[in-house]
Amino acid sequence: MNRQFPMSVLLIFLVSMITSLDMPVTDAAERGNFGGLVDIGGGRKMYLKCNGRGSPTAVLVGGLRASADDWSISNKSKPPVFTEVGKFTRVCACDRPGTPVGEKPSRSDPVSQPTTAKDAVADLHALLSAAGEAGSYVLVGHSYGGLIVRLYVSTYPKEVSGLVLIDALSEGLQDAETPEQWPIQRKLIEGDVRESVALYPALERIDVDRSFNQIRAAPPLRSIPLVVLSADRPWGPQLPSMIAAGKLPADIPPDFGYVTDAAQKKAQERLAKLVPNEKHITNTNSGHEIHKEQPHLVIDAIREVVEAVRSGKR
Repeated sequence: MNRQFPMSVLLIFLVSMITSLDMPVTDAAERGNFGGLVDIGGGRKMYLKCNGRGSPTAVLVGGLRASADDWSISNKSKPPVFTEVGKFTRVCACDRPGTPVGEKPSRSDPVSQPTTAKDAVADLHALLSAAGEAGSYVLVGHSYGGLIVRLYVSTYPKEVSGLVLIDALSEGLQDAETPEQWPIQRKLIEGDVRESVALYPALERIDVDRSFNQIRAAPPLRSIPLVVLSADRPWGPQLPSMIAAGKLPADIPPDFGYVTDAAQKKAQERLAKLVPNEKHITNTNSGHEIHKEQPHLVIDAIREVVEAVRSGKR
């Protein structure tokens, strides 16, 4: 549920200093397919890339520390999500501040960390507006991105016409765990990034509790086309080997993956009840990163929501 920053980034950071992205995009709508920096005001620029044509625009929002390029990766030698969605409608993805690109720093200007889902919503709205990428949008959120897109819909309901949630992080995960279990879960979500932050202080981190409180305080989701995709590969058997390999903190209980599995199952079922007539895909043959492991499922889900919006179905 989190993304570590490579140890080798420091040298690359010192060499590159992100000088390759000095051509701001001022009006994305006139440029067609593009990738570049957009001035969002306040002395900040964010990276955005968009392909294809048509409405509604699919806006892809990645998980914690995932850049726009995360949607152009496929683990199955199958066409990636970004490329394929651009064949049937306009598609955009961005870098939130602090989301590394491989071993390079984020292409977007840094901000103080940690941030919250509300911060991400404000940035995404400013970015799409400044780039001239007018709605309506079908928002697609993976993991932490799922929390962001839900809050975006509640904040700007007139701009969003459809939603796809991909093994989304939600407040239901916290609600399904005990007060003793939640601090352990939160540590797994945030990840042990102390070494990475020492090398790259601008690395994205999130205040999970504040973000959950923000979505709890938001207006309920209005009735729009919604597809929820849930991972069906359990965490339980994987955690002991990940702890032994040093991929997770050593103080995580080796059986805690089963706690996560049970809580996430309840949380996903709750997400699938956000609106009437939603579609919940549970047979995904995938771990957490469904958009990489089974990209065709995500592409089909986006296509289904786009077509529902175009036909006026709810």
